[in-house]
Amino acid sequence: MLTVSRLSIAPVRALRLRHPDQVDIEHHGVSDDRRYVLFSADGRIFDGTKLGTLVQVSADLEHDPERLSLTFPDGTVVASEIALDAPMPFEAYRRAFSARPVIGPWADALSAYAGRPLQLVRVERREDALDRHPVSIVSDASVEELGRHLDPPDRVDGRRFRMLIEVAGARPHQEDEWLGRDVRIGEVVVRVTKLDARCVITTQHPDTGLRDIPTLHVIRAYRGLRDGRHLDFGVYADVVTPGTLRVGDPISPGG
Repeated sequence: MLTVSRLSIAPVRALRLRHPDQVDIEHHGVSDDRRYVLFSADGRIFDGTKLGTLVQVSADLEHDPERLSLTFPDGTVVASEIALDAPMPFEAYRRAFSARPVIGPWADALSAYAGRPLQLVRVERREDALDRHPVSIVSDASVEELGRHLDPPDRVDGRRFRMLIEVAGARPHQEDEWLGRDVRIGEVVVRVTKLDARCVITTQHPDTGLRDIPTLHVIRAYRGLRDGRHLDFGVYADVVTPGTLRVGDPISPGG
């Protein structure tokens, strides 16, 4: 039986993952997942590909009123209610979306931590402007299979892939077979749309952000390249039927 083994979200993109027992999924995905994004002075997204140790900073997001707390590795906490500037257009990874610069102490604190000026923005979650793939899925068996191909074989922590949904009970890379199909997960239905081409973030330890295993080389060695350049591991999906998703929910490919 296929079930949800873990859920992972990051209120601020690239910071430490949170693992709730349940999330509400709308057509744009989980509202609080990567709701906040860092931009560098050149207008590009600043994430773990630029500074892996961002995962050592944890973010807590509360609502009514909206309040963001950042806890840094030295124990420093930067927290306040959210205030926003006027909306402005952004573009990243060939996606155009609207976001609002955040007014408050967080950008200065993160800039000091990163050693360069950063801007914190809150993405305006609109149905007509998806800023990221709504759902990402990987099976525990796929992660275990990767570990078997390490030299020497070793356990791999699935958190390094930063996927929304992790699946128990599957065969290695069974999720690839769902491409183009509807999949029911508890009360939610998603449609798997594409394979997930991986980047250097997967080589970084999920707690330290430091590179510790050559995931990309290993994936290439036993999985090969798609179209001569993509290293696929896991899948992306769109939301067909929104709802609440819980750890332990059954998963039924075919809807």
